[in-house]
Amino acid sequence: MQIHILKKRNQITLISGVLIAIAFISNWTIGNMNLFVWSLVIASVIGAAPIAIQAYQALRVKVVSIDVLVTIAVIGAFLIRNFEESAIVTFLFLFGAYLEQRTLNKTRSAIKELTEMAPESALKQMENGEFEEVEVDDVDVGDVLLVKTGAKIPVDGTVLTGEGSINEASITGESIPVGKEKGSSVFAGTILDNGTIQIVADRVGEDTTFGKIIELVEEAQDSKSEAERFIDRFAKYYTPAVLVIAFMVWLFSRDIELAITILVLGCPGALVIGVPVSNVAGIGNGARYGVLLKGSEVIRDFSRLDTIIFDKTGTLTAGNPSVAEKGYYGDNIDHALSYLASVERESDHPLAKAVLEEIGETTFSSVENTEVVKGGGIVADVNGHRIAVGNVALMERENIEISEQAKADVARFEKNGNSLVLTAVDGKLKVLMGIRDQIRPGVKQDLLRLKKLGVKNLVMLSGDNQGTVNLVSRELGLTEAYGNMLPEDKADYVKKLIEKEGQIVAFVGDGVNDSPSLALANIGIAMGSGTDVAIETSDVVLMNSDFSRLPHALGLVKATARNMKQNIVIAVGVVLVLLASLIFSEWMNMSIGMLAHEASILVVILNGMRLLNYKLRY
Repeated sequence: MQIHILKKRNQITLISGVLIAIAFISNWTIGNMNLFVWSLVIASVIGAAPIAIQAYQALRVKVVSIDVLVTIAVIGAFLIRNFEESAIVTFLFLFGAYLEQRTLNKTRSAIKELTEMAPESALKQMENGEFEEVEVDDVDVGDVLLVKTGAKIPVDGTVLTGEGSINEASITGESIPVGKEKGSSVFAGTILDNGTIQIVADRVGEDTTFGKIIELVEEAQDSKSEAERFIDRFAKYYTPAVLVIAFMVWLFSRDIELAITILVLGCPGALVIGVPVSNVAGIGNGARYGVLLKGSEVIRDFSRLDTIIFDKTGTLTAGNPSVAEKGYYGDNIDHALSYLASVERESDHPLAKAVLEEIGETTFSSVENTEVVKGGGIVADVNGHRIAVGNVALMERENIEISEQAKADVARFEKNGNSLVLTAVDGKLKVLMGIRDQIRPGVKQDLLRLKKLGVKNLVMLSGDNQGTVNLVSRELGLTEAYGNMLPEDKADYVKKLIEKEGQIVAFVGDGVNDSPSLALANIGIAMGSGTDVAIETSDVVLMNSDFSRLPHALGLVKATARNMKQNIVIAVGVVLVLLASLIFSEWMNMSIGMLAHEASILVVILNGMRLLNYKLRY
């Protein structure tokens, strides 16, 4: 019975409103007092039913909720035969709850939109080679799928055949289509704008990037910030306190109507709802623009940021280095390049790729006795020759003699902002390559936006040489920049700023080799196209490694934090004004108080909903 009544709340609200209208219209037109009174009585009884049920359920778990206050107030008004007040208060409370739910549903629009984007079916290759439509849940890793123009990509996968342009807005927030060809990665929930492709499923269901995004946004919107937890604790004690105050007022004044009015005016509804609606709307906006904020607590720390620390490669730079300058010393350079290529072919370092691209086609030899020197490079045996590939420190460790000409080249290459790769064969320097990474387009403007948003320090930490780091730092106008730093050095620097200098620090990295710093920072921000490591390690994920999302993210959390404070001020201010009006004026009554109370709830919700349309102005 209780469940049935609660399900019919909206219908009960409508019936209550109609009965109140009938009561007043009959009183004003035909003056029928019996119809007037009985319409209000019935409206009071049916309107109080769902409120009383919720009050009873709250009391069963030892919680004195707003519903308890309203139920007592309505019963009191009914007993003193103030049917007009009891009917209007129940209707306003129910109608306010209806509007509150409708507007709250809009703030969760990000989840709704994401869920609606989720693919439901796929064209799967069967054993006979034909493609048949199946439900997405029937697709397993390794299955081959066909995607036609206009269809949603059903899983995370790799293109086997075909070409096309894909709208990845559901993943990255960027609506410009991205070209895909054989070997390209594709994500579930994205849409093939044109072309036809076959893909092999790499990740399915909840394991896809799209599935993880939905899960993260849902968890974030359901999480509670410190402010919300405080307000929950406050409401837990505040609501019983209002009940006690109302009882004391009745005890000393014997004015039951005054006591009941205090119960209505003291309802903390706007205070309880104000902060959560701001958090939900802010997180929803971020999801729409390719920024994943992993929880309400992130918003508090992020909005008070002092310092942002950046990794260089793949964050401030594009992460696609190429050889910009080179120097050769002595003879048999072709053999040296062949040995260098053989060693670098076995490395996954970003600079190795640049070296191999520069050398091009060559003869590869077997590599033996490989030794990886941490922070230095690689030493190995190739065709009976000892090959050392790495930085200047490695050459010194291997006692490689560097000529004056080579030293001058090293200094010049570093000054020009290059990372150095030196190659020695049997103790003699043969090849010097200067490799340079391009700064991401638009990064300088984005850093200026961060400064305008109040970030005091912009710091770069890199494993690259100090010359390269200084060049990038000067070009971007950074506050500080340090080179030759290992992952543990970066983590120590982050720890020092937080523990010794008391700064609130964000670290922006790729989420893989910078994971210690991402974990130590107050806010870890990962540049990643939805990679597992980036999503799991960080507090904030900038989808598609789009650096321009960072100013939007910071502006958004600052706007969200302001919005929370505004809602708290509105909620507390309305209660104080209502109570002051009750004491110092004669026009305040239960109906006006409830109307103002419900209006304040709608105001804080609508104020929070403004965040859904937030865009950075500069």
